[in-house]
Amino acid sequence: MYAFLYFTLPIIKIMKILPYLIVTVTLSVLSVKAQQTAPKVDTIFFEDFNENALDRSKWNVEVTGHTVNNEQQAYVDSATTIYLAKGAAAEGAANGALVLKAIYHPGFVSTENKKYDFISGRINTQQKMEFTYGTASCRMKMTGGAGLWPAFWALGNGKWPDCGEIDMMETVGDASWLSNALHGPGYFGNTPLTYRHHFPQGIDVTQWHIYSVDWTPDNIVFKTDGVVTYTVTRAMVEHYGRWAFDNPKFIILNFALGGGYPWAVNKITTPYYGISQETVAKIKAGNAKVWVDWVLVTRPVK
Repeated sequence: MYAFLYFTLPIIKIMKILPYLIVTVTLSVLSVKAQQTAPKVDTIFFEDFNENALDRSKWNVEVTGHTVNNEQQAYVDSATTIYLAKGAAAEGAANGALVLKAIYHPGFVSTENKKYDFISGRINTQQKMEFTYGTASCRMKMTGGAGLWPAFWALGNGKWPDCGEIDMMETVGDASWLSNALHGPGYFGNTPLTYRHHFPQGIDVTQWHIYSVDWTPDNIVFKTDGVVTYTVTRAMVEHYGRWAFDNPKFIILNFALGGGYPWAVNKITTPYYGISQETVAKIKAGNAKVWVDWVLVTRPVK
């Protein structure tokens, strides 16, 4: 009897833990298979803004000449509107963050002798990093407020809209949603190829998110935090006009204020076109900012 118990007790214990062993082994096998089958990618571009100043070998700073969309800001090359933040000022970006800041600057005069009451920042990778097909991603957060119009997007060279435009993330102040869109010949401006993605309750654009696009010769798939928000096929585009997405695109990060798109949503005309008084107060207080943790562009290994 005692001998029987001596040998059966370990067996009973083994039987109890056997299901857990099976689950562990199964998960391990699945993990190995996932690693083996995951598509390999090449990194085309990576920027995590961990320097003390913007890397001008990667980025161009745009300065306002002709203003588009009835926007209310002038873009300037200034450390007050475009700078890198560290520590607490980086809002949780471990290696630092790019900050695009809107500033109230009444009477600012552009190079075209036009006056503005706001200045802001816009940068791009034109002729420094351009890509055709692949995945472009950006981790960012921003201030909410009617008329604040930050964007992460890609644009081709040449005449717009023939060059093609991919808008991975736009918001015009309503922090509860963002928009994805395509612009090209026959589908531009108030394009039919657009989608508003509404966040679940308690989540909005003022928190960190990863916005991305997967771009292939036949599809453009937009994602937020890895979840597909909008898919556009070549056939969908060609219903309206020429597919304008076989040419190189460069990345743009900008912080616009007011203009046609915000106005189309909020219908505000005063104190500024598309910008509310509450938002003006945020800008005057220095609280209208966009933080960018990193930008990554990859493509599948052929």
